[in-house]
Amino acid sequence: MFGQLRQLYVNLAQPRLGAEVVYATDDFFADKARLIDPAPAVFIPDKYDDNGKWMDGWESRRKRIPGHDWCIVRLGAPGLVAGFEIDTSHFTGNYPPGAEVEVCRSDDAVPGEDAGWTKVTPRLALNGNDRIYVPIEHEDPVTHVRLHIFPDGGVARLRVWGRIVKDWSRVGADERLDLLAMEHGGRGIIANDEHYGRIENLTAPGRGVNMGDGWETRRRREAGHDWAILELGAPGLIDEIIVDTAHFKGNYPDRCFLQGAAEANGSADEIAAASESWPILLPETKLSADNVHTFTEGLANIGPIRFVRLNIIPDGGVSRLRLIGRVAR
Repeated sequence: MFGQLRQLYVNLAQPRLGAEVVYATDDFFADKARLIDPAPAVFIPDKYDDNGKWMDGWESRRKRIPGHDWCIVRLGAPGLVAGFEIDTSHFTGNYPPGAEVEVCRSDDAVPGEDAGWTKVTPRLALNGNDRIYVPIEHEDPVTHVRLHIFPDGGVARLRVWGRIVKDWSRVGADERLDLLAMEHGGRGIIANDEHYGRIENLTAPGRGVNMGDGWETRRRREAGHDWAILELGAPGLIDEIIVDTAHFKGNYPDRCFLQGAAEANGSADEIAAASESWPILLPETKLSADNVHTFTEGLANIGPIRFVRLNIIPDGGVSRLRLIGRVAR
């Protein structure tokens, strides 16, 4: 299930998008910022700090007064939330038995009680060292999530799965931007191999921080080549393509080519099958190690595209893919 979420949605609570845990009633045992750490939670048996056992997540102290604890996460971008992943990994005798989630849209960094909070889940039953996905139905874009835990305890990770909502009416007709960027609603759909790095990294902000912050396949021992299919945030006319192999030195692809399409329907597997016949946007071209490759010449005029297929020959790693152009009106 959790792998399928990445084919459908983006985690709106990613720190690299600018998401932040902006408030917690109590984070005595474990810093609230760890709640949205992108890495899986770990357990280090002999690690302690001044307040007690170090835990990889958000953990409040044992409550000795009435009430319960809660925290607020400011999302990296306004988005339509599809559901929440609540992970209590490694919290066994100290997990909260119950939780609820609220959302709101606000320009305030820390929205108050008057922010129009909407409860989007019932009281959820949690178990220790567990991981659940809770789908919701909420039609309006939100900027903040409030996680209530009853009465206290620790949660390792919170993921907020959904789609980024960008106001394209505010983008000028002649404005050029990266239409594949995660912050503009771009996302990965499917790749034939994500052994070392996920497809979603191709659309992430900034340059990759290391080899793990990119899309990388295993060493191919059979015929063929590897590929990834992504969706742009809006249909656009592309006039510049950037293929960044930052940090990939002995494992960069030898060559690449791109295909594009205005429409793609069906499941991820069905889109993948259809993509083999999409028209060529960028012909096969040589790549080099640890380099920003910018292509403005030789791009085919195939009209507006909403989907792109990146083909790498034969295998290897790409840090970022940028498709720069104008929104198709």
